[in-house]
Amino acid sequence: MDRKSIIILAVAVAMYFVLSPVVDRLFPAKPAPANISMPSRSEPAAAHPAAPETAPGSPLPAAARAEPSTPEQILTVSNADLIWHFTSRGGGIKDVDLVRYPAVIREKAVRGSQTKLASLNHNAPLPVLAVTGRDMEENGDFTLTRAGGVIRAERTMSNGLRVVKEFEIGTNYLFKARVRLENTSTQALQVPGHEVVVGTATAIGPLDDPTTMGAFWYNGIKAQNIQDKWFANPTFGCFPGTPRWQYEDGAGNVGWTAVHNQFFALAAIPAHPAPQIVIDKILVPPPDLSGPTNSLSARLTNGYQTALLYPGTNLPPGRNVETAFLFYAGPKEYNRLAQIGQDMGNNLDLIMDFTGVFGFVSKLLLLAMNGLHSLLGLAYGLSIIAITIIIKLVFWPLTNASTKSQKRMQALQPQIKAITDKYKDDAVKRNEKTMEFYKQHKVSPLGGCLPTLLQLPVFIGFYYMLRGAIELRGAHFLWVTDLSKPDTLFMIHAGGMDLPFNLLPLLMGGAMLWQAHLTPPSPGMDPSQQKIMRYMPLMFLVFLYSYPAGLALYWTANNLLTILQTKLTKNLKDPVALTVTPASNPALTRMPKSKK
Repeated sequence: MDRKSIIILAVAVAMYFVLSPVVDRLFPAKPAPANISMPSRSEPAAAHPAAPETAPGSPLPAAARAEPSTPEQILTVSNADLIWHFTSRGGGIKDVDLVRYPAVIREKAVRGSQTKLASLNHNAPLPVLAVTGRDMEENGDFTLTRAGGVIRAERTMSNGLRVVKEFEIGTNYLFKARVRLENTSTQALQVPGHEVVVGTATAIGPLDDPTTMGAFWYNGIKAQNIQDKWFANPTFGCFPGTPRWQYEDGAGNVGWTAVHNQFFALAAIPAHPAPQIVIDKILVPPPDLSGPTNSLSARLTNGYQTALLYPGTNLPPGRNVETAFLFYAGPKEYNRLAQIGQDMGNNLDLIMDFTGVFGFVSKLLLLAMNGLHSLLGLAYGLSIIAITIIIKLVFWPLTNASTKSQKRMQALQPQIKAITDKYKDDAVKRNEKTMEFYKQHKVSPLGGCLPTLLQLPVFIGFYYMLRGAIELRGAHFLWVTDLSKPDTLFMIHAGGMDLPFNLLPLLMGGAMLWQAHLTPPSPGMDPSQQKIMRYMPLMFLVFLYSYPAGLALYWTANNLLTILQTKLTKNLKDPVALTVTPASNPALTRMPKSKK
């Protein structure tokens, strides 16, 4: 494979990872239509009945969604990390606010305004730990009481089945919960199959990325992330396909599940693995759109309601069945999640989605960025630049050798062209003589491509790391107020459209064009191909224009360092002589004379 092919391959791989989120933005999964009917899951172990028994766009039985006549009671409990809002309507957590995190990062605080906090399960149709299913009356009124750090929700149904839920407030974004079904009657009760709702993934603010929302579940070996793309069911992975509205899986092995958005997660860890999991795509009200918005804000109406399915059971008089959970409601911080996962032996840090080669690189980069920030006191923007410099120093010997190899290849072009012309009708002989010539002069056509291939995982790792790093949310750098979002300075009103002016991507594009201008063309590449490769950076500028400012900062710093490195290397004298005459070229001197 020649240098041109490797460059094209590298660009194609990069474009795949860059274009995948772009396609998600251009062809988003459709919102659940108002007239969709979903199958009843009142008996999880049985087959779904043919006749739909659910309300439009909802996994809940229609009869169960009637609102109680009594007013809703809200009980608010808080600690240093979280504010829980318990509701009598369903006897669960209506939503939970994160004390340290605002819903929207604003450049300047508005005097007299109250900061709205980031909230999990916000605008969800059902509270956390709602028990749903046939005859479970999950939307009925519960009685809420509090005793110290324990909140109790209780309801006795007409058949004598009592549903009791207890929540125990903890620390470190953790809290415990129990669901107990008690038979208070004098006869055995057949408890139907039911679901315990974990929560619903919804947007935090109007600038959230809808492609980052979804639900994880862990089967004891690996975690699966069910997102918009699964429900969109695209054809060939790119083009719109037949949408799906419901995901169901598990075989007694659901170790934990979590609903999440770009920076936060609500995870439920059952004391014993749950039988099954179900995730429904539902319509939810969008977040407050009165503040700053972008082109994706109007698409934040999809929610992903997640529940654990439990089979029916026969409950004798005076007996009960209890299910216990540990919940995590907080930021997607790798160190915190990794510590909890290590203590419990359940790999909870997989919520970060750091899997595969690129995930491993993302994890290393995140640890390095946090290490530089905490140990040296560097701001996160400076930490990104410092990591870029370190990576350049690590790759310096390889890049230096690559640049020298490119210079030699340029100097040897007349001789290589002579070989090509001489054996133009014999491809095997031409390749043999060319490789012999390369070996004699100690050059390799792959020398200029290896640094690009090795740095590709770093770029993709940086992309995934910066896309979800909670540490960058609200982090400032020069004019950038939030490194996790585009650095929009102002909006340009043109042709009825509002176009954001993002400065960092423009600087990145200029640096890429400068770098492309300094890079010598590949041997044998025709002028049209040279122009395509030279202006390829403009495509990256278009694709990366609306991506996080942290990624544009890394790529800009990387390009500027590469330019400096190229200029330094070009000024160094190559100890290997570059002047080659035909007489000193064995590949040419041994050429047979052409017959006249």
